[in-house]
Amino acid sequence: MRFLCALLFALLISQSVFALVTIECHNPGYAGKKLEFYTFSDPVSSATKKVFTLEFDKSGKCIKTIETQTTDFVFCDFGIYRGLLFIEPNQKIVLQLPPPREKSFADQKNPYFEPVLFWFITEHNQQLNNQVTVFTNRLNQLTNKYFDQLYFRQSKQIYDSVLYFIEKEFGRIKTEPFQFHKKLSLKMVEVDAFRLKPEDYSILFAAIKPQFWLYPSFTDLFDKTFSGQLSFDAKLVKGDEIRKAVNQGNISFLADHIKTKYKIQGEMADLVLLKMLHDGYYSGDFSKNAIQQMIKSARFTSHQNQMVCEAASNIYDKITHLQPGSIAPVICLNNQEGQKACTNQDSGKYKYLIFADTEMAVCREHLKYLPAIQQKYAKNIEIFIVLRNTDAAQMAKFFAENEIPGIKLIDENGKFTNQYKVKSFPQCFLLDHYHKVKLASAKAPLDGFEQQFGALLKQGYMDKQRKQAK
Repeated sequence: MRFLCALLFALLISQSVFALVTIECHNPGYAGKKLEFYTFSDPVSSATKKVFTLEFDKSGKCIKTIETQTTDFVFCDFGIYRGLLFIEPNQKIVLQLPPPREKSFADQKNPYFEPVLFWFITEHNQQLNNQVTVFTNRLNQLTNKYFDQLYFRQSKQIYDSVLYFIEKEFGRIKTEPFQFHKKLSLKMVEVDAFRLKPEDYSILFAAIKPQFWLYPSFTDLFDKTFSGQLSFDAKLVKGDEIRKAVNQGNISFLADHIKTKYKIQGEMADLVLLKMLHDGYYSGDFSKNAIQQMIKSARFTSHQNQMVCEAASNIYDKITHLQPGSIAPVICLNNQEGQKACTNQDSGKYKYLIFADTEMAVCREHLKYLPAIQQKYAKNIEIFIVLRNTDAAQMAKFFAENEIPGIKLIDENGKFTNQYKVKSFPQCFLLDHYHKVKLASAKAPLDGFEQQFGALLKQGYMDKQRKQAK
């Protein structure tokens, strides 16, 4: 699937003419640092890909030249921030960075931490990013001022007043990317204020060009419009037909449904369908196997629009990642003694993987229970503790004082934490001796793993007895 998408993308690249964009910055507070800028691969899966890196010298200066043929959206996470940026062809962009502010200890340990969003300011006021910043601030000011009249009283008069002020102040900016951002941002206000149903305004998506599909104004409204919509539609009158179509893998029926209800067809309809299938997979309302088969069908994997193809590939990878029965990524890291150890060593036992952070009290309490598990299941299980990189001396002291069993691996750069998509600590997985996933969400030691693993062994023993009896 990825090969087809890559081939289509390569063909597009080979036929394109690129323009140069120069990005400069000077801020002594960032001396010696690197800022990595990403974009989303598609509007549905949340998969990202790196676009470029800004490397600051010892004085805090950096300069980077990249190629692009369109106005593209990128973002950068650094410290407590997420900076948003439009890259415009044939432009020199001089970035103004906020004062550096690293995450606090609490921020680093908080799995629900949300970065502070802002649009980068550039040196020239007429550049798109500055225009978007001023527009966003003004729109927020107006909606805050008239919040009660808009969102509680649903005043059409007040909404029209907001439109009037915005047009008066920003109507002179005629560039297509800005006009698009303004249009969808105002539509979001209208949708929220008047509680519009998706089918009341979804037709506007039909005319949106693919070049805008990764813009935040599009992804925000797109997600708001179609998030969970497949499950919602399946609960309406005649919803049984939709549920039947999904479970039978009837893509044509679902595409006709989108065309009829949402007035969308063509490549946008396929993007909407992928969004619905993505959300439908996680809803638990439909056959997961049927959704998997539809997503990897030729309708999407051979799509003429590269982003639809990429979305299908990313969604398929996402929903099958660490699925029971799949081969788990092999973890090879240094242990506390600095020697490399890997999880794919064949001991003939199950492998219990625990991603942990010893600076977190809850992780320490879970790890303290491992001796009891090791004592009970020593013949059946091998314990691997994949540790977030923290103070080495404190880690060693904790493990020694509490006689914690298992192979301790230090994930210094968070490579495998990211690869296993660990969002909070502790998070656990159970693999068999072939390194296949047995439990993608194994329970943590104090949350009942002992009983969960015991039941699994018992079930395995009973299955073995049945086979021998045949």
